[in-house]
Amino acid sequence: MFEVQKGSILVPPSDETVKKFNDFYKVQLPTEYVKFLKKYNGAIPVTNVFSSSKKDYLIERFLCLLSKEDRDRLTDVSWSEIGVVLTELDERLVDDEDLIGMNIIPIAILFAGDFICLDFREDRELPSVCVWLHEESDEFMPVVEKISSDFVDFLNDLHV
Repeated sequence: MFEVQKGSILVPPSDETVKKFNDFYKVQLPTEYVKFLKKYNGAIPVTNVFSSSKKDYLIERFLCLLSKEDRDRLTDVSWSEIGVVLTELDERLVDDEDLIGMNIIPIAILFAGDFICLDFREDRELPSVCVWLHEESDEFMPVVEKISSDFVDFLNDLHV
């Protein structure tokens, strides 16, 4: 069962905030992920470990999706807002310099600086879940490891 630390959940994003995000980044966040954001926006998970073929990973925090007003009001968590992280990582998440929008969207911070991401490059409707490897990635050359075919399967693989 998925558990989070008490008091770590932030204000849920409105439908308008989700739509603005989708429109700006030219993606359609999966329905199950949006439901997750509305319930666990920015949460610190207790159920926070998953394994790949290479190693075990530890999730420090799920990123949040905030309106501009909430981002301004909650300055102590703005570093964990998806849009802020996208701005910071920008060209290291994109493999096509002519792309308008994004096709790799970070959704959680991992221990040691990597991120869990939704990867829209193969399927714009149902993104896979991957680990973006920060030390190996460079501008227009993101290095990822696919860990799940979709967000729901990813959540089901989490354990303590």
